[in-house]
Amino acid sequence: METRSSSFTNRADLLQKMRQGDANEWDIIVVGGGITGAGVLREAVRRGYRTLLVEQKDFAWGTSSRSSKMVHGGLRYLAAGDLKLTKDSLKERERLLEEAPGLVERMGYYFTLRKGGFPGRWAMSLVLEIYDWIARIRDHRYCTNAQLKAVFSGISDQGLNGACYYTDAVTDDARLVLRVLQESFAEGGRALNYTPVKQLLIENNNVCGVRLSIPALDANTETEPEILEIRAPVVINATGAWADTLRGEVKDEKRIRPLRGSHLVLPKQCLPIDDVLAMPHPQDKRAVFVYPWEGTTVVGTTDLDHTEDLNDEASITENEVDYLLQAVQQQFPQKPISRADIISTFSGVRPVIGAEKAKDASKERRDHATWSDKGLITVSGGKLTTFRLIALDALAAAQPYLPAPSVFCDDRVFKSPSAPQEAVIPNNPARSQRLLGRYGAVAQHIMSGSQAHERQCIPTTMFCLAECRWALRHEAVHHLDDLLLRRTRLGQLLENGAQSLFGELQSLCAAELGWDAARWAQELNRYQNIWQRHYSLPSGLPCPEPMGETPQATLVNGE
Repeated sequence: METRSSSFTNRADLLQKMRQGDANEWDIIVVGGGITGAGVLREAVRRGYRTLLVEQKDFAWGTSSRSSKMVHGGLRYLAAGDLKLTKDSLKERERLLEEAPGLVERMGYYFTLRKGGFPGRWAMSLVLEIYDWIARIRDHRYCTNAQLKAVFSGISDQGLNGACYYTDAVTDDARLVLRVLQESFAEGGRALNYTPVKQLLIENNNVCGVRLSIPALDANTETEPEILEIRAPVVINATGAWADTLRGEVKDEKRIRPLRGSHLVLPKQCLPIDDVLAMPHPQDKRAVFVYPWEGTTVVGTTDLDHTEDLNDEASITENEVDYLLQAVQQQFPQKPISRADIISTFSGVRPVIGAEKAKDASKERRDHATWSDKGLITVSGGKLTTFRLIALDALAAAQPYLPAPSVFCDDRVFKSPSAPQEAVIPNNPARSQRLLGRYGAVAQHIMSGSQAHERQCIPTTMFCLAECRWALRHEAVHHLDDLLLRRTRLGQLLENGAQSLFGELQSLCAAELGWDAARWAQELNRYQNIWQRHYSLPSGLPCPEPMGETPQATLVNGE
């Protein structure tokens, strides 16, 4: 049984209405299907605006599925004196923890202190005192070497001077985007993935809509994309690192500095931890994190100018692999971790405001910005954590082009009714909460509409085949990589991109999407090429780019 809150846009129906002229007039068109675009859609529909979101590839395909997964206040922003950004981030962190338990989870962080290093114990403790005071919690403390070693078995005590403990949060960033979209659909929002904007429509020197390029997703032959025009008095450009490209049609100005952050994914048994370890890298003193995620251990992140084509997925370089392994090996010398242990990698491109490449990338501010250009509102920069506030700023900039918003009294992002835990999985509150956080009201339908063996967790993960079946049936999956890299994260969590599941997934795709053997072979080849190029170890020669030369440790959370 499908409920309204589960209803991703029926692509064929909406496109047919556009062809007939019944769905080509909107109040707002949002371009970009990452967390910022999803947030704008969410806030627009609750205000009564008829809103369509279009995404050139898949939802969360870009930065929003390849961040460091951290929902945080940002210690480095506080240390740099940016009180407003820290305050906003902490407020939103606490909001998300309250509204989406099971999707956003509080986690302990241990920032290691090394003798003679910066910051020292007392400076760090002062920063954390203010950090907790802003968040209206108190959970920071100092930990001795012995206490730290009890949490992180095998950590080196050479030069170690304990650690400062505090809490932030982690999430599945792609699922966060999908859950925000799901909430938007419940209130009338619509969204299409794999729908690139070919061109802005401009009349009388003002933007009045977009020209869409519609590919034939189900065809196995080369066909020209269909062109459709849709109109709105305002277009919101929420394309993140791509923002300058679309904005360039009305304003010749470069404001985005794309920065790449790369990560390693290790088996948990290789480095078993349940909390986050934050430590200064021995090479440049940048903060690097080792943290648990989805049954694995992740090491990240780097912070480099990304000069490759943004339309290609970002990939880790040899230098980045060496850099991250060096950090782990220095902290855990008793655990000989090497390339052979790595399950997968992922790299995302952060849209940072500022084009001064001479400046250390890690020192660029993480604020967001909006620009209004003749009916095109561009919003970029910012953090995963503050997506709601970013969306509100974008809508405020769009207000001159819109009628007065509807009045509403509930500003929660996540408010679809949730089933009782017992209705999802009896006698398993932790797993029930996880499913409720990720899927809201439809969690119980995912379980009740599947076979018993599909409800069992896939070994070493918390995902199950019932989630795969639901995604194929209800969540606008058009390619195998949509399923394995974004609707679930199985392609990043299992060896060889989840090769062990291919047989079962072929059957599910045949049943739910009608894929025959030829289509499956085509999709499998596409997925394996993507995984090998962008989620595995690099196969080329080492990249000569330096990893940074910051003279002292930076208080930084990866995002």
